[in-house]
Amino acid sequence: MTDPMQSLGHSERQKHAGGDHELARRLAAAGIRELGIHACAVSPITIWLFVQLRTEAGRVGTGEATLPGQETAVVAQLRRLAAPLAGVPAAVDEIRPAGQNPAAGALAAATAAGAIDQALWDLQGQAAGRPLAGMLGTARRDDVAVYANINRRTRDRSPDGFVASAKAALAQGFDAIKVAPFDEVRNRSAAAADQLRSAGEGLARIAAVRAALAPDMRLMVDCHWRFSPAAAAALITELAALGVWWLECPVPEIEDDIDAVRGLRRLANDRRMVLAGCETMIGVGGFRPWIEAQAYDVVMPDVKHVGGLGDLLLIDELAGAHGIELAPHNPSGPVAHAVSVHMSTLLEGFLILEQQFDESPRFAGIVDGALPTADGRAVPPRGHGLGVRLKPSDVQAWQDRGA
Repeated sequence: MTDPMQSLGHSERQKHAGGDHELARRLAAAGIRELGIHACAVSPITIWLFVQLRTEAGRVGTGEATLPGQETAVVAQLRRLAAPLAGVPAAVDEIRPAGQNPAAGALAAATAAGAIDQALWDLQGQAAGRPLAGMLGTARRDDVAVYANINRRTRDRSPDGFVASAKAALAQGFDAIKVAPFDEVRNRSAAAADQLRSAGEGLARIAAVRAALAPDMRLMVDCHWRFSPAAAAALITELAALGVWWLECPVPEIEDDIDAVRGLRRLANDRRMVLAGCETMIGVGGFRPWIEAQAYDVVMPDVKHVGGLGDLLLIDELAGAHGIELAPHNPSGPVAHAVSVHMSTLLEGFLILEQQFDESPRFAGIVDGALPTADGRAVPPRGHGLGVRLKPSDVQAWQDRGA
């Protein structure tokens, strides 16, 4: 099979921006015959969305395009990008309500392109008889540190429910736990005092989880952009008293507010806490203002949304030049997890990788190939390319009808 990118030297990576023309060239060069779109509804809020590219020789490459709430938009973008192929699905079953906005935004387009990029690298690794990471660089580590995101596992949103999920993760060997506890904070424009009052139940959940962890275990808190800068500043004091190590996405990430975020970083650092964000940024251009301003201690590129694996390596270079670490965002299904583990072995500024813990038993059940995690460490799947394959008979929702 023809190499989709020929080389991944620095100059070549700079040329690769995930644009439509470049993606079309790579699809043609790889001899792609058809695109398959598959989905798996695993919880009331999560649908894993997968892409498969089949070559004229019958080889199959796999990628993941999960983007909760925007599945219709992502599928529309996938069909658009693959329109020149003979085997584009003529119809796809709808899962989300018909009222979902089908308009494709920048994140949906980047996610579709990212899934195709993953699948192309998977195919290239299979053809070369090498693991996916080996096609993009030289591994800096054999395994990677991972933390357990217990949010979607936790259906019981009481403090006891969070503690039960945390203890389940601890029993599986994780020593870093992330919670997203602020369900009741919904009005970003409310006064800071009102936001903090709304955060009371979330703080109780954090306190309960902290009490369940050993003193040396790391507790991480994701705010999902729910607070104003003033409320976030007050929240940092509360979280520091609870022994929180990591604060993620406290405020909406608007470039006009970069200075405010940088101020929150200083407050957090003064209290021995790190500030993390940028999980939905696209490409080097999306990350550059935040990295160059040193707004965060840690940025969180996502292999699904960043626009391409080459872009992820460029972001690693840029972050390293400014002393900022990387902790890839990875709250998704087994394919994105496998890609993220592969890529985390390559990143110079790697800190820790997210893993969506125990949202569904289908995480391991719908793929052939192991996704081993033990003692808070993950190793890349063995084999050529990605090292895992979907089990088509087990992927039951949103199947192609016209491929």
